[in-house]
Amino acid sequence: MASKQEKVHCLLVSYPTQGHINPMFQFCKRLESHHKVKVTFVTTRYFWKQAAITEPNYISDSIALETISDGYDEGASPELRSTKTYPQRFLQVGSLTLSNLLKKLLNNNLPVDCVVYDSFLPWVLDVAKNFGLPAAAFLTQPCFVNTIYFHLHQGILKLPINTKESSKILLPGLPELEPSDLPSFLYLQYGMYSMFWDLLVDPFNNIGKADWVLSNTVYELEPEVVDWMKKMWPVKTIGPTVPSMFLDKRIQDDQDYGISMFKPNNDLCMNWLHHKPKASVVYVSFGSLSNLNEDQIEEIALGLIQIPNYFLWVVRESEQSKLPKNIQEQVSDKGLIVTWCPQLKVLSHEAVGCFVTHCGWNSTLEALSLGVPMIGIPHWSDQTTNLKYIVDVWKVGLRALMDEKGIVRREMLRHCIKEVMESEKGKEMKKSATKWMNLVKGSMDEGGSSDKNTAEFITAILSK
Repeated sequence: MASKQEKVHCLLVSYPTQGHINPMFQFCKRLESHHKVKVTFVTTRYFWKQAAITEPNYISDSIALETISDGYDEGASPELRSTKTYPQRFLQVGSLTLSNLLKKLLNNNLPVDCVVYDSFLPWVLDVAKNFGLPAAAFLTQPCFVNTIYFHLHQGILKLPINTKESSKILLPGLPELEPSDLPSFLYLQYGMYSMFWDLLVDPFNNIGKADWVLSNTVYELEPEVVDWMKKMWPVKTIGPTVPSMFLDKRIQDDQDYGISMFKPNNDLCMNWLHHKPKASVVYVSFGSLSNLNEDQIEEIALGLIQIPNYFLWVVRESEQSKLPKNIQEQVSDKGLIVTWCPQLKVLSHEAVGCFVTHCGWNSTLEALSLGVPMIGIPHWSDQTTNLKYIVDVWKVGLRALMDEKGIVRREMLRHCIKEVMESEKGKEMKKSATKWMNLVKGSMDEGGSSDKNTAEFITAILSK
């Protein structure tokens, strides 16, 4: 192990999707910025083949890139990745290739002092312990979501859960929940998401063996549930894992996550925003994975065309064929539709007045970090639970209600946008958003809750 005078070497292993890569790689930068840590960042061979390094200055002598195999080096189809076959194959092949990587680094005089692993990959902990290494679980979802999965693991919550029942759900540290506030795969149709048990619930089989549990959240956002989790595990909140220039500005020029599967239309988006009045633009994006059906996309399109506000709408390239045929002609100068955009720069722009979002945790943290009110149209997984906190706990947004077919209609979207952009209630949401923004940014300032926890984590590794 490294002496206190040397840098310690941390190996961070991420699940290979954009929403998991971003927070873990951002944490790499935080560790490296303390000048006591050398970092090796690991994900699958296929992901690295597809990804673009958007900030190569951060791939330095202190942050190296390595790969392991998930068993599908030429790529796994979306259909395969939604079955139990994928995580099981990843466990088998990933365990072997990670062990080989640890041996290779040791043979190259780069022994690893600590392993930080994405909680979606609990087998990494077992590999680390086989090598006698301390290890930290990294939770990419908030603690209030993870405690729901823990209670499912313990059998306190039982599947299937009927969203039509009126019974309330009471769990430690959480507000009173309706069944529909729970993550989507707990509903009656949970069989559609069978592989999520492996990713979301199985991590609690061995999390008690982890030396630390790091969570991409902010203590002040959910103190009750964090305090409850600390009674069981050595939990440290280290979020938000957002580039430093949007928070504390202590890592110079850190204004992008650095690795992306998508190419943003930076100049087009920002030049368009620069010519719009303050708080006049509705920003719409549903993240890197959500797939909306044609009916939903059409309703959003028609709703946006009918509002008096400007709008910037991200429709990924794979989703473009679902747009109404004549949409560009109807949009004119009022709106801009792009395949991807620099979301942090967009959210921080003074022209943006609200964010229509799928409520993924990364997007939620970004909006909270930048003080932008939200309109939630959740799609799956933890997004419904995140929306519960957005609306009822932090009071920084609205829930766009779906009809009996599960579609948010154009009238509902127009109503929500008007509420946020024009009403007194919208002004109150903006005040709440500003309050939370200040608390979130403060957590990353020197001596803030997340900054202190990160420093304590590094000190603990140095002393191992």
